[in-house]
Amino acid sequence: MANPKKRRKVVVFSLILLVIAGLAGVAFIKKREVTFTIQTEKVTRRNLTELVRANGKIQPVIQVKISPEVSGEIISLPVKEGQQVTKGDLIVKIKPDNYIAARNQAEAGYKSALAGKLTAEANLRKLEAEFQRIDGLVKTHLVSESAFDEARAAYDVAKAQLSSAGHQADSSKAMLARAEDDLSKTTIVSPITGTISKLNSEVGERVVGTAMMAGSDIMTIADLNEMEARVDIGEVDVVLMACGQTVRLEVDAFKDRKFSGSVTQIANSSKTAGSMQQSTSQEATKFEVRIRIKEKEQFRPGMSVTAEIETRSRLNVLTVPIASVTTRLPKKDKKAGKGSSDTNSEVKVELTASAAGSEGTNSVSGKKSKEGPKPIEVVFLMENDRVKMVPVKIGISDDDYWEITEGVKEGQEVVSGGYRAISRDLEDGKKVRKGQPGDKEKKEGEEKKTESS
Repeated sequence: MANPKKRRKVVVFSLILLVIAGLAGVAFIKKREVTFTIQTEKVTRRNLTELVRANGKIQPVIQVKISPEVSGEIISLPVKEGQQVTKGDLIVKIKPDNYIAARNQAEAGYKSALAGKLTAEANLRKLEAEFQRIDGLVKTHLVSESAFDEARAAYDVAKAQLSSAGHQADSSKAMLARAEDDLSKTTIVSPITGTISKLNSEVGERVVGTAMMAGSDIMTIADLNEMEARVDIGEVDVVLMACGQTVRLEVDAFKDRKFSGSVTQIANSSKTAGSMQQSTSQEATKFEVRIRIKEKEQFRPGMSVTAEIETRSRLNVLTVPIASVTTRLPKKDKKAGKGSSDTNSEVKVELTASAAGSEGTNSVSGKKSKEGPKPIEVVFLMENDRVKMVPVKIGISDDDYWEITEGVKEGQEVVSGGYRAISRDLEDGKKVRKGQPGDKEKKEGEEKKTESS
């Protein structure tokens, strides 16, 4: 009986020792501080130029879409795509037969109206003479008053008829002018000197005039000597745009060349403004910005272009690497130590009252909406073998560096890598060592290799 009890006690004590050893091991592992491998760089002064990048297409500064003002069949098209034309050159001829007939009809109507006007003038002269004769006889009492009234009425009617004939002649003249204008529009000449950049029609096609609708788009003529880039800029960056800003351009068709330009025009409305379709929240709002290209090259309309627009510049400012700046939630002030429940409740009330100004109010329920603390920009300064988290205020940036307006001094050493350490792992007071990523693993591998040999 004694042996089983003794064995049971041994097992129990063994289990207790195992648990204690396990807890001690866990405590030791937790107590062991992790050292992070980082890279650093000093805060230095630099000149920064902020760039806004955008993509777009190359288009001529001046281009004209040719649409006929009258409808009909194209009987002559003496140009082809890519051909050079001079202002005044014939580019399209529309069959004029119907318009010639309309002109002849209007001309005949105008001549008839002129003849009617001449007849009315002759009739007026006749009735005017008759009226004057009867007027003289009335004074000598040789004719009655009724005869005088009839003569005067006939004279007034003749004057009105002459006026009507005159208006009819003017109307017929306007119709003739319109018919002649329509006839002249069957012949279309180039409005500018340029190149036929696009040709949409062929001889024999019927085209629709622009009198009542949009009309047919026959061709496009462009001046390829002056080209511009039209790029789309987001609503956040468009407020930084200004006419005259310097731009560097990369055209996909000219891979090894850089072109220069300047901003000439900034859209006041977005591309989706006034659209009947409701834009979704995922749809980005874009504004068109036009950039005049300074160099002359064999650009073609529609070529893809990437623009780098210099928006703002700073001279001799404190800078840190882009990777050095990250965000962290602000730490709560832990001045209140252990105390009574009354003290803790007073602290809570004070915090609630101080936060009331920044919290929003729900207009329906009347309750204040809870907003969490906003992240702040920070950098990590190197102090011996540990880091210090410092809040900073940033300004502009280029591809590599941020401008720091507040929080650091020139010559201080900031953590610039690795990415995971800065963005996630590092906190105030963490232990670090300088090195390159993978140095620790590489060293451990070499030690293992040495031990095995």
